[in-house]
Amino acid sequence: AIKWMPTQRGTRLMISGWWGLARKINYTGDWLMSLSWCLTTGFVSPIPYFYCTYFAVLLIHRAVRDEHMCRTKYGADWDKYKKHVPYVFFPYLI
Repeated sequence: AIKWMPTQRGTRLMISGWWGLARKINYTGDWLMSLSWCLTTGFVSPIPYFYCTYFAVLLIHRAVRDEHMCRTKYGADWDKYKKHVPYVFFPYLI
């Protein structure tokens, strides 16, 4: 069953399933897909890896912006939510 955390705004934040493991788990999947494309080229040249590096920077920057937006939107509820889901990208790491 999906678990939700109610907010003062009257909305709910998901605290189970994939989004119970990390707040931006979908970004992790996106980045792993970009890495897999780069890995198909081997290790002869670093040039293909600029793609997954650029994408990582883009996703981290977006996550920082989302963090600010959610803190503004949910207030104290955002801190409670972060206690339920402490990781951003990789469960038990980051």
